Amino acid sequence: MVLSHLRTRLFHSLVLSLKNIRGSSAPRVMRMALLLLITAASLATGGCAASSTTRIIEATAYCNCSKCCEWERGNATYLKLDFWNKYQSSGPDKGRPYSGLTANGSVPREPEEGFFSVDSIRRPWMIPFRLLLFPWYFLPHDGTLAADTSYYPFGTRIHVPGYGWGVVQDRGGAIKGPDRLDLYFHSHHAALEWGRKKVRVTIVFP
Repeated sequence: MVLSHLRTRLFHSLVLSLKNIRGSSAPRVMRMALLLLITAASLATGGCAASSTTRIIEATAYCNCSKCCEWERGNATYLKLDFWNKYQSSGPDKGRPYSGLTANGSVPREPEEGFFSVDSIRRPWMIPFRLLLFPWYFLPHDGTLAADTSYYPFGTRIHVPGYGWGVVQDRGGAIKGPDRLDLYFHSHHAALEWGRKKVRVTIVFP
C-alpha cells in the first residue's frame, strides 16, 4: 500500500513537473537533471498509477486556531480555571475536550513537496535542508484537506494549484457538496492569505 501511494505520488509529480518545468528560471542543466531524477524515481517504483480526474472547486483555508476550529480554553464547570485544556465551543460536541486531530484521527499538516519536485527547482537553497539538515523533508507528504466525504472519502488525494498535494482527512460544517474544499495551514495568517479561490484541481480517488 505504501509503495502504491509513493508510486502514484511520483507519477503525478512527474506529470506536473513536465507542465511547470518550462517556466522555471533555474539553469537548464539543473532543471534537466532534476527532471531525470524524478523520472528515474517514478520508473523505479514500477506499475501503473491510479487514474485521475479534474474539477473546478472553491477552496477555502483553515488552521488549528480557536477561530477556525471553534474551541476555547477552560471549562465553565471548573470556572475556566483549567485554562490549559481546550474544549469544543459550539456544535454537537460543545463542552467536550478538543484534541486537535482531524475527523479520521490524523494530525493535520501542510504539504511538503520533497526533494523530487519542481519546488527544488524554484527554491534550490532548500536542497541542503532536505538532504542534510532536515532529512524528513526529503520525501514528499500530503497536506490535510477537509471535504464532504460523501463525495470524497477519506484517503482521496487532490492536487490544488498553489497549495500542493493534499489528502482528505477532515470534514467541515460548511464544506458541503463536490465543489467545496478546505485546505489546512499551520497559521491563521497563512489561511487568511489564501482566502477563497476557485481552482482546477486534480483528484485521485483511493
